[in-house]
Amino acid sequence: MQSGEEKKVSNSAILVSCAVFVAAMVGMAYASVPLYRLFCQVTGYNGTTKRVEQYSNIVLDKTIEVTFDANMSTGLNWDFRPSASVTPKIGETVQIDYTATNRSPVATTGQAVFNVTPMEAATYFNKVECFCFTEQTLQPGQSVKMPVVFFVDPAIATAEETKNIHTITLSYSFYPAKTGPKPVASLPQKNSETDQGKL
Repeated sequence: MQSGEEKKVSNSAILVSCAVFVAAMVGMAYASVPLYRLFCQVTGYNGTTKRVEQYSNIVLDKTIEVTFDANMSTGLNWDFRPSASVTPKIGETVQIDYTATNRSPVATTGQAVFNVTPMEAATYFNKVECFCFTEQTLQPGQSVKMPVVFFVDPAIATAEETKNIHTITLSYSFYPAKTGPKPVASLPQKNSETDQGKL
């Protein structure tokens, strides 16, 4: 049988082990979101585009249409509009601009999340510059153009799963920076085609 001192040591060891386990789980929970985002950006998983530091040095004599979509959370009183579609050569570096306007009477901060459809094309859609990498603060009534610099990797034209893709859509959704994205069940309000036509 264990003595009283041995039981105390054993119980203390179990308590310490449990505390370390709980602390590790909490740490993993906080790290999971940025790690998941990094994983998605590196692999293109779940329609997430890749971030790159340099432009493509290969341009094909073949074009692909890129369309743009803009969505806004109900918790952010902004007007957010996409650029017109473009048809660059595959591998050509292109800059387009989204436009955001703060319609509220106070300064507000938003954070954009993004994806590409069809999802198979995401790993070939490379962003060099993007407003989605940082939080955006707009003053009351302020309107700003938000640039995106990108190119479509030439490998998209030969990969078996993407060689027949002719149109890619880059979609952004803005959310209040402090609250972050809401569950998928609560979809953001989408700008109508009529609103886009007013640009």
